[in-house]
Amino acid sequence: MELVKGNIFGFYALLVASLVVLVAVWLVKKGTIVPTLRRIAGLDAMEEAIGRATEMGRPVHFAPGTADITGDFAPQTFAGLEVLSFLTGLSAKYDAELIVTIRMPNVFPLAEEVVKQGYLAAGKADMFKDSCVRFLSSEQFAYIAGVLGILHREKVAANIMIGGFMAESLLMAEGGAQVGAIQIAGTANMPQIPFFVAACDYTLIGEEIYAGGAYLSQDRIKVGSIAAQDYLKLALMAMLFVGAVLMTLDNPWLRNVIVK
Repeated sequence: MELVKGNIFGFYALLVASLVVLVAVWLVKKGTIVPTLRRIAGLDAMEEAIGRATEMGRPVHFAPGTADITGDFAPQTFAGLEVLSFLTGLSAKYDAELIVTIRMPNVFPLAEEVVKQGYLAAGKADMFKDSCVRFLSSEQFAYIAGVLGILHREKVAANIMIGGFMAESLLMAEGGAQVGAIQIAGTANMPQIPFFVAACDYTLIGEEIYAGGAYLSQDRIKVGSIAAQDYLKLALMAMLFVGAVLMTLDNPWLRNVIVK
């Protein structure tokens, strides 16, 4: 097999990045490295939101975004499902009713299994009901119409939205605000973030939703993966700085290495 010119640097970069991730995860599991994740207010507020819903005797609504499990938005959907796993455990702890609404058919069985396993792990398998996870519609605005109906009919006390959201984000956030729900939202779809900031109590911005699973569970493998990503980002920033200096000095060495 012959490496194509221009892809050699990318190939070696992939190998180095993979090695950094594996080493970082191994060191964190051993306890040699103990990364500290900065506080994320929106994730810290989840227990408060569930507790408030329990005190009011009203349900919690969760939406893992409106994206599928394939394509560019898929990582955001999986990030939302990771948060859902933690949220299910909290709901079981406080005996709060949890309603999960789904737009994409492929996401429905995953969300259903996450909730079912979450209740099972908490020792409250009987809390899982068919009405916990609801597939509404694969049509974007039919889905949001269904969500708005649930928010108003069920008098939801906490509205949590973590995942890939699009034009429906403001409608969902406004619906939650109208019923007086405490709202926590997060997405990596940058055009939708201002709407969440304007209408929600707490907003997770960009990569914060990807760190959510590690932050909430404190699982060493996940925390190690987050640490490895930060090390790689630092290395990339250093490379950009060195490249800028070399090009300023009219030295094409780094550019030649990259395009080799």
